[in-house]
Amino acid sequence: MRKNNQYYTRKIHRFLGVFIGIQFFFWTLSGLYFSWTDIDEIHGDHFHADHMMHMTATNLADPGSLDSTLEISTLELRFVRHQPHYWVNGEKLFNAQTGELQGEITAEQAKEIAKIYIKGDYGIKEAEYLTETGSHHEYRGRPLPAWAIHYDHPENLTAYIDAKSGNFERVRHSSWRVFDFLWMFHTMDYAGRDNFNNLLLRAFSLFGMATIVSGFTLFFMTTKKKRKV
Repeated sequence: MRKNNQYYTRKIHRFLGVFIGIQFFFWTLSGLYFSWTDIDEIHGDHFHADHMMHMTATNLADPGSLDSTLEISTLELRFVRHQPHYWVNGEKLFNAQTGELQGEITAEQAKEIAKIYIKGDYGIKEAEYLTETGSHHEYRGRPLPAWAIHYDHPENLTAYIDAKSGNFERVRHSSWRVFDFLWMFHTMDYAGRDNFNNLLLRAFSLFGMATIVSGFTLFFMTTKKKRKV
C-alpha cells in the first residue's frame, strides 16, 4: 500500500511539474526582472521635464458665460500649451480667458505639448492620430482620441497626448515595453495583461500548491522508508 501511494504521488508530482514548469519559469523570470529594475525608470520619469513654467491665470472668463446651454457638473482649470483652459464635464475644452470653445488638439499643438513635458531636445519622427487601441496596446485604457508623438530616440520613445483635453497622458519606451510583456506572463492575462483575477492564474496557482504538497509528501514518504531500512 505504501509503495502504491508513493508511486501515484510521484506520478502526480511529475505530471504537475511538467504541466506548470514553463509558467513557473516565466513567473520567476518576470519576478527577477521586476526586482532588478527601477520602477520610476520604467514609468519614464527620467524623460519628464522637472519644471514647467505657466503664465499667471488672470483675467479669467466667468464659467457661467461659456455656453448658455451647457450644464456644468465638473470644471477644472488646466494649462494647455501654457495657456489657461477650462475642462468642462470631462469632455469640452474652453479657453479660460476668451471663453472660446476649443476644437481637438492638432498634430502641431500635440508636438508643442509633448515638448513641454518631455525633457531633452529629441527629434520627432511622426505624430500618429489614434482613435482606438487594442487590449495589448501600450496606451490601452487611456482617453481617446489621442496623439502618439514618436521620437527619434534609441528607446523608441513615444509620448501620448489626449486630443480632446490636451492633457499629457503617458510616455512609453523600450524598457517599459519589456516590463509590460513580462507583466503579461506574470499575471497570465493573455487577453489584456492587467487582470489579476483571471481564471487561468487562479487555476495555475492551485496547481502550483498541489505540486508543492506532492513534493513534500514524497519527501516524507521516502524519508520514512530510509529510516526503516
